[in-house]
Amino acid sequence: MKKEEIFKKVKKIIAAHMGIENEEEIKESSLLEEELGLDSLDAVEIIMALEDEFNIAIEDEEVEDVKTVGNIVEVIALAVA
Repeated sequence: MKKEEIFKKVKKIIAAHMGIENEEEIKESSLLEEELGLDSLDAVEIIMALEDEFNIAIEDEEVEDVKTVGNIVEVIALAVA
């Protein structure tokens, strides 16, 4: 799966969870906490939704240093490769 496809799905899930009406506001460089307002509970719920969407398991260690939407895309790209 291409990173562009992954990004589109990640963007859709984050927008739905966070109530962001315009998905185009979400960029790969968007900071999860500072720009999108994710807290730790949001992060857990989004990770679970991503695991379901991509049929993967994401370990806690893999997301410890995740700060941007692009970082999430990278983690998923490695998991589905």
